[in-house]
Amino acid sequence: MGKIEWAMWANEQALASGLILLTGGIVGVAGQFRGWQFAAYAVAAGVFVCLLEYPRSKRSKGTSVERSGQYCFTVCVKAFGPLTRNYYFRAFLHAAICVPGGFMLATVLGCVCLGIASLIYLVAAIRGEHWEPILPVKEFRKPVADSIKNPPQNPPPRPPADMRRKQADLERAAYDNPFSVTANE
Repeated sequence: MGKIEWAMWANEQALASGLILLTGGIVGVAGQFRGWQFAAYAVAAGVFVCLLEYPRSKRSKGTSVERSGQYCFTVCVKAFGPLTRNYYFRAFLHAAICVPGGFMLATVLGCVCLGIASLIYLVAAIRGEHWEPILPVKEFRKPVADSIKNPPQNPPPRPPADMRRKQADLERAAYDNPFSVTANE
């Protein structure tokens, strides 16, 4: 069995947590609940977490499938260098971000989910994983051989005329029915 890539699970969990936190914040602000300022914070935190977690990391083995439209977010996350590559940093960042969400009922679920993502990132960091960007691969084309560039000068070899006639006779004979078939009505 292969080793588990914890960072992949943490990324999915954190992205879902960001969306849940964002949704809870929108509900809290729109409903003007008591302490709606925490909900406004949750909206900003949810957007930040979603932007940070949208680009997937390259897997250590196997194929890495990027999300659609991930490239521009990958460039932004990559620009922050070792801060965003380090999963210890992400674990503590998500743990700190989720704390204010616990003060309002509409954002508690997002807070708990982000806390779980923080723990998964901590496990990934302990296992030695780090974020690697998925960048487009430039296609490497081998130089075309000279024999392929120039078409053949001679026609392909053919069997002698006698053999071609015999093959044609055999093909016709395969379709002749040796028995007469009549329809009885």
